[in-house]
Amino acid sequence: MYEYEIQRYRYADLIRRGAEARLAREVVLARRAARRAARRTGRHEASGTESHTPRHRRHRSARSARSARAA
Repeated sequence: MYEYEIQRYRYADLIRRGAEARLAREVVLARRAARRAARRTGRHEASGTESHTPRHRRHRSARSARSARAA
């Protein structure tokens, strides 16, 4: 009977993890859709979604993996 209870806890945990993963996917898809809609309507600049720092997302000069490893 002890193994049966452990199996039930594992099953419940799998169900919970699946629900959390589905919710996270829904949130990501909703954010992407909102960004796309804002871009289409031209409210992207006015909505405050721009970065607050003048830095770029990526470095201006890309380094290869070999030079990064050697450093």
